[in-house]
Amino acid sequence: MRSKLLQLLTSTDSFISGQEISNILGISRTAVWKHIEELRKNGYELEALPRKGYRLLRTPNLASADEIKAQLTTKRIGQNIVYKKAVASTQETAHEQARNGAPEGTIVVADEQLAGKGRLGRNWYSPPGSGLWSSLILRPDIPPHKAPQLTLLTAVAVVEGIREVTGLGSQIKWPNDILLHGKKTAGILTEMQSDPDRIQAVIIGVGMNVNQEAFPEELAETATSLRIEAGGTVYSRAELIAAMLKRFEHWYDHYLMNGFPEIRERWEALTVTIGKEITATTLTKTIKGYAEGITEDGVLILKKSDGTLEHIYSADITL
Repeated sequence: MRSKLLQLLTSTDSFISGQEISNILGISRTAVWKHIEELRKNGYELEALPRKGYRLLRTPNLASADEIKAQLTTKRIGQNIVYKKAVASTQETAHEQARNGAPEGTIVVADEQLAGKGRLGRNWYSPPGSGLWSSLILRPDIPPHKAPQLTLLTAVAVVEGIREVTGLGSQIKWPNDILLHGKKTAGILTEMQSDPDRIQAVIIGVGMNVNQEAFPEELAETATSLRIEAGGTVYSRAELIAAMLKRFEHWYDHYLMNGFPEIRERWEALTVTIGKEITATTLTKTIKGYAEGITEDGVLILKKSDGTLEHIYSADITL
């Protein structure tokens, strides 16, 4: 109910009368007043005038379930939101939700991660109130070896969601980094719960730096945020995640009906990796070569100086 009230209040700059809110939401005037007071307690600044009603002046830029639902336009992706003020990691919480039968499209969102997870067991810097830390649960009917395609699909959705809200043109670095002006602003982590021949669930984590003004010294050279790249503009985290989920649902529905080819083309149009001389560092070796493209399964094709082709399944990439 509170998300519907927020939708009403954010849909106009004018006053909305308590009676009009009561009629639209099908609740009493007393219930309207109680919801308004709860919004105020949570940091929303509202103006109230006799015979005029209520007007929203300022939001606290939360990424709570109510805030996200007020912005959401999807049919199923993100409709079930598990919001936490703080978790060890959204991935761990999403895995637990998936094991307990959470439906496809469930998303776990946290204001802070105490032990955020990146690729290869790394930590992800996740301070409170400034970024988007989320994990999406999917249950696609695809073989396990095709799951990496969903990482690339997610990367496309993240780039398009960022552009829709901010106008910033971010780019993808294989396999899971989103860059702005060469610095990382988001990362993607895909994990599975599966049997040998069947996926039970795919958990896709997205960490996005949104409103950070600075980073620790060890990250300052490689990390950035949307706010930094936009010259200080503060963005709505709920609007960003809603836009990302809208673009994800668009491409995911397309993927389930038509497969990977068009998504692959879109990914290649947005990447900074393909067509470049790169160094790929895997767990066992370092390979230099020319990034020719990706396979149907999202594997990077690297052409070495002797002309031989190497398929890279997982690696750190340096341009």
